[in-house]
Amino acid sequence: MGAMAGESILVTGAGGAIGGVGRTVVELLRGRDLPVRAMVHREDARAQALRDLGARVVVGDLTRPADVAQALEGCRRMLFSMSVSPEHLEAAATVATVVRGHGSLEALVDISQMTVSQMTAESTSESHQQRLHWLSEQVLDWSGPGVVHIRPTVFLENPLFTTLIARSVADEGIIRLPFGTGRTSPVAAADVARVIATVLQAPEPHLGKVYELTGPRSQDLTGVAEEYSRALGREVAYVDVPYDAWADRVTSDAALPPHVQEHLLTMARLHRENRYDRVTHTVESLTGRPAQTVESFVGAHAALFTARGGPGDGPT
Repeated sequence: MGAMAGESILVTGAGGAIGGVGRTVVELLRGRDLPVRAMVHREDARAQALRDLGARVVVGDLTRPADVAQALEGCRRMLFSMSVSPEHLEAAATVATVVRGHGSLEALVDISQMTVSQMTAESTSESHQQRLHWLSEQVLDWSGPGVVHIRPTVFLENPLFTTLIARSVADEGIIRLPFGTGRTSPVAAADVARVIATVLQAPEPHLGKVYELTGPRSQDLTGVAEEYSRALGREVAYVDVPYDAWADRVTSDAALPPHVQEHLLTMARLHRENRYDRVTHTVESLTGRPAQTVESFVGAHAALFTARGGPGDGPT
């Protein structure tokens, strides 16, 4: 069943984050002729693109209760999505308190992280961002009964698989990462968006559930490199590099905020510890279509890995 007449679905983080999950959710919901209110942090070309899709755009800050309350007015369903930020928990707490006071929200869908499934209140080996997601789940659960947590594993769009290796893949045919023999199953943001749109369109069967999303297979980086090779039509090899030297290169990249740097460094370390060796088929079971493969994703973004010194290239 779609949204009730006159009641919009609120999508936060609609201006984009890694992979633009929120923006894609808006596009999918509008494609199903559902009324959407898209909350963005600033007025820019991305906001206009959302209007062009037929969404009503509101500009606001998720840490400001008045902004959240205004965005929620007339909405019965909501996606809480936010880019990697040290303000994630404050935003989640703000949303939870406003939603609890709102009292009429039917469903609140939260984009979390799959690493949360391995965490406890006292675990300390995860990144600050992962800790914020763990705490945010607890806070959002307090907001009411209609919460659905979506926990993707590492995104295919993550810098670990794109900008941080783009130049070495383009120039040398090498993926340099400190993953050792750790296995991984990255998931495409578009697949995460398809799951979220499915839940928001008809939330009743999903309320109170947690969905963990991965790509179709878990493999080491040698297997990942083979998929890059097939997608690009040339040999790409994986070279394991010392973690400390790689970390020095990441932290020297002034374009990455310290909070993001720490998150990426932790994800690399957890990969090396084989914490990302996990597979679910939830994407296919909920949407009827399998999750995208690494090969398919790289093929669709081949220009990033073939243009020498292309935009977004980072340390390798």
